[in-house]
Formats: sequence, C-alpha cells, structure tokens
Amino acid sequence: MAEIRYLKAINQALTDAMAEDPSVILIGEDVSEAGGAFGASRGLRERFGAERVLDTPISEAAIAGAAVGAALSGMRPVVEIMFMDFTTLVMDAMVNQAAKARFMFGGQSSVPMVLRTPHGGGLGAGPQHSQCLEAWFAHVPGLKVVCPSDPLSAYGLLRAAITDPDPVVFVEHKALYAMKGEVPDVLPVIPIGQAATLRDGRDVTIVAYGAAVHTALAAAKDLAEAGVEAEIIDLRSIQPWDEQAVLASLSKTHRLVVVHEAVEAFGVGAEIVARMADIGFDELDGPIVRVGAPFMPVPFSKGLETAYLPSAERVIAAVRRTLA
Repeated sequence: MAEIRYLKAINQALTDAMAEDPSVILIGEDVSEAGGAFGASRGLRERFGAERVLDTPISEAAIAGAAVGAALSGMRPVVEIMFMDFTTLVMDAMVNQAAKARFMFGGQSSVPMVLRTPHGGGLGAGPQHSQCLEAWFAHVPGLKVVCPSDPLSAYGLLRAAITDPDPVVFVEHKALYAMKGEVPDVLPVIPIGQAATLRDGRDVTIVAYGAAVHTALAAAKDLAEAGVEAEIIDLRSIQPWDEQAVLASLSKTHRLVVVHEAVEAFGVGAEIVARMADIGFDELDGPIVRVGAPFMPVPFSKGLETAYLPSAERVIAAVRRTLA
C-alpha cells in the first residue's frame, strides 16, 4: 500500500491514460503551461507535449464544443472546467450535443469525452465558485456522472470515465484535493455505477457521495459511541447509481438517511428517496431523511458557510429522527 493525495491520484490517472492511449488529450484554461487551476495536470505538458495538453481561450462554451467535435472525430478529450459553476456555459454542447449523439446517429457514433470540474464549498469562495450542480447533469439521458470521495476512487473512476464510450461528467470536490489516502501498488479501474460499503452497520444506512461521505463517517463514529451502528454507502457514481447496493443495505438496517452537499430540494437525494420508497417500501421501519444544503446561494462568510454546509451533527439528528 502507498499513500497519495486526491489531486495526485487524478494526475496519475491522467498520466496513465495518456501513456496508454495517444487519442487521449487534455484541454482547458491553464491546463498546459500552468498545470491546471488546482495543479491536476502538472507535468503532463512536459511529458506528452503541447499538442496533447492544450491551453484554451477563456470560453467554456468553446472548450466544450471543441471537445465534442474532437470526440466525434476519434479523439478522447478530457476537458477541465475550472469551477462547476462555469458549467452553465457548457450546457448546449453537453446536453444538446454530447448526450444526444449516440441516439441521433442510431448508435453509429458516440462522444467519448470527460468533463472534469470541481464543486463544493468550504473554501470561502462564495456563491459563484462553490455550487454543487451534479443533479442537473444526472437528469440528462446520455450523460454519466461520477463523484469520487477519496484518492482510490478518484483514480479508478477517472480511468473508467476516460475509456467509457459516452460522455462522463467527473465531479471533484475542491476541499478533498489535499486529502491523503492509502491505495494499492497497482491502482484499479473502478466500474461506473458501482457503490462501495465503507462501514458495516445494523441500525441505519447512510448514503452519501463526494465530500459528504466524510461527514457521514464522522457522524457514524459519534453514533457508534452512543450504541448506534450506521452502515455507510459511498455512492461514487450518481448516474447510473447503484440502487441495488442501497436496497441491500436498507434491507439489513430498515432505515435510510441520504446526505449530500448540494441543495436538498430537487437533488440527487430526492431520486434515491423516491426509488427506495418505491422498491424498498416493505423494508422501511422509519421515515427516509435527507440532509442537504438549504435553498439559498452559498455564503461568502466563513461562519455562514459552515452553517450552510451539511454537518455531522445534522446527520446525527437525521439518524435520531428515523430511529424515533
């Protein structure tokens, strides 16, 4: 086993994918000479050349449009959008073009591209640089959406996303970039759509993804001291999501809490709750409870942002509610 940072795992996944497949290219603002806004592409220009690691103008719409064209022409572009908030500018290329190509061309063509973008708060970046918008993309047929919570899943899911024949939105959390985690010497590719059970429990299932996984784990630790054993499911993949893994856990614990940093209303959690209320209704011994952000923009103020983000205390309160 070795210990690496989340950001290094992403860099390693890009390095390995580009070394194995010359059709993989990286494009985006400051990804080449500067090595990316957060350093994810450092060293790639020196190793693979400026013709495969391309700096672009400051136009997210142009970046995404060029990537769709490159993918349709036989390349495997990996696009970096500096903040997820800026994906508002890629919606036509991603939603109307990339997601629809396989259907519109009768299965004769696809768009094998990855759109990497960081989301989330915790850095005091304010309402235009902290949003979690993954539910938008998960709502679109033809797009896949993943959100890793640790270095192992960051590497494994990015490798899977790059080799996938269809467009994948790869969501990273800014606050996780410096996180360290143990990984095996041979890093695995993790299939898209496969959740992971990070903690076994008998009393309640807590489902989360991304940074919220660590909030859930912290809550589970405190709950265990009070005699409540929570099972933690790291969703990892949002679209498609592993509903069978969630159902299997619910069948064991009979109670469910869903946690994500995104706004609670109309979010990923709502879909999970709806499906489990449908296919898992007979397993429920208490209400399904969601924990998410309030229906408001992310505050600038550190104190207000802390209150805005889901906390272990709020997760514990949700568990107490379903247990009651």
